[in-house]
Amino acid sequence: MSRECELRDCGRLGYAEALELQEFLVAERKAARIPDQLLLVEHPHVITLGRNGHMDNLLAPEEMLERAGIGFYRTRRGGDITYHGPGQIVGYPVFDLREWKRDVVAYVRALEEVLIEAVGEFGVKAERSTEGHTGVWVEGRKLAAIGVHISRWVTSHGFALNHETELSYFRYIVPCGLTLPVTSLADLGVAVPREQVCQAIARGFARVFDFEIRPVDAWAHILEKTQ
Repeated sequence: MSRECELRDCGRLGYAEALELQEFLVAERKAARIPDQLLLVEHPHVITLGRNGHMDNLLAPEEMLERAGIGFYRTRRGGDITYHGPGQIVGYPVFDLREWKRDVVAYVRALEEVLIEAVGEFGVKAERSTEGHTGVWVEGRKLAAIGVHISRWVTSHGFALNHETELSYFRYIVPCGLTLPVTSLADLGVAVPREQVCQAIARGFARVFDFEIRPVDAWAHILEKTQ
């Protein structure tokens, strides 16, 4: 029988709020009070730096980011620096890998496979990098970034898929520390609603991780705990 994964589409959510929500769900998952979770969000303009990231890859001072309305956060995820913003689909899986595979590399490769399958539904031939760079690529351009954190085999952070993202915002950074171009589904000529892309992502997770995906209210369980 497939394992259950609750899908929470949180819509537009600030980065700090999404981080707080993840931390809450991670604690609940570690205590086995909830099944695996998949959060889908869209952030306001924000740049995040991974735990092993290099500030040299931030190409603008923080004061300039503030004037441009772009937040900045240092995080515990893997990877270097990246941008999140409107038109991007960000996914935060909160999975207990002890119930799948205790293998971090296999988990990252599986996330790539999910996204490759998802965009493939819309005729996009995406692939892994032949140079070994993490993420999902289309003809040498990065379509999705991946950066994860794992504590006691429970995952957090995750991926960012450029759907209708305004790519000019990447000028403030060296994305993931690589001087390589980025792209989006819209940039590739794919015009599909966010809801359809999210559904394709959910189907990819269901197949790759052998899940039964069950959509729930974004704040179900959380509100119960805070009342």
